[in-house]
Amino acid sequence: MPHATPARARGPRPRWWTELPLIAGVYGLYSLGRLLVRGDISTAVDHGLAILRLEKSLHLNFEHPLNRLLTAHSSLGIPADFAYASLHYLVTPALLLWMYRRRADAYRTVRTWLLTSTLIGLIGFTLLPTCPPRLLDARHGFVDTMAQYSSYGWWGAEASAPRGLGGMTNQYAAMPSLHVGWALWCGVLLWRYGRHPLLRVLGVLYPLTIVFVVMGTANHYFLDAVAGAAVMGAGALLTRPVRRAAAAVTARLRKSVPRRSAPGTTVGPTGSPIVGGGCETSAGERFPGRRTPSAHPSVAPEASGSPGRTAAGDSAPAAAR
Repeated sequence: MPHATPARARGPRPRWWTELPLIAGVYGLYSLGRLLVRGDISTAVDHGLAILRLEKSLHLNFEHPLNRLLTAHSSLGIPADFAYASLHYLVTPALLLWMYRRRADAYRTVRTWLLTSTLIGLIGFTLLPTCPPRLLDARHGFVDTMAQYSSYGWWGAEASAPRGLGGMTNQYAAMPSLHVGWALWCGVLLWRYGRHPLLRVLGVLYPLTIVFVVMGTANHYFLDAVAGAAVMGAGALLTRPVRRAAAAVTARLRKSVPRRSAPGTTVGPTGSPIVGGGCETSAGERFPGRRTPSAHPSVAPEASGSPGRTAAGDSAPAAAR
């Protein structure tokens, strides 16, 4: 995993004008993919009920007591809704920027880990559309706290999307929970790279808080959270191969782009530049033990002699004898 061994220097910090399009492109692909793989609602409901039955059989259905707690106490429910609707989109990019500015040696690794895991999550949404607990029939005992406390925030009755923009999100993309996955990524970074003990404490508390929030607000099942952590683990294992593949593609692209030669040079059959053409040297260049007239203009060569012979007939400088 990217956090299992000490970070090593991996070259200079990537340019921000190349990083922004990369990150924006992957996130745009992820968001578009979520919209395009809505799937059949009845299938999503069946998957959600199957997860709930499995959790009950394993005594893992922690969502019910947590949801009742947030529903009964607005002092807990409202902050939890705000956390669900905002932290996912604020803490993650803030830590990515922090790594870019402060830990350039590890930035490429953690960035690749995050993007790879996000794309794996998209595969999960495609293969397993899942109805979250809050959208199940009321007889299953869940209350949508986002709808209950919607008057306190910018969201409406359709998850954390701003009012009127619910159609821009896929409410059945619940398995895996990338709220939990991204929070785990943030926690690992805070624990591993935070220098202050408080940052390490936050690295433990933040993922646990998000797990509590996603279940208490009835946006995810406990197994969604487990799947989110598993996705991040898979992304961590694939980080090194993905980086190697990206480096190979970059090297191949660079080889396919012809290099420009300096003015006044020719390119030989092997592609290496020949300075000045033929086997002549550029002005001021020396061979070991020889002096060119251009390097010492005060010494004039004979008209018919070798370029390295002085007017007095010396074949080499006195100091070289």
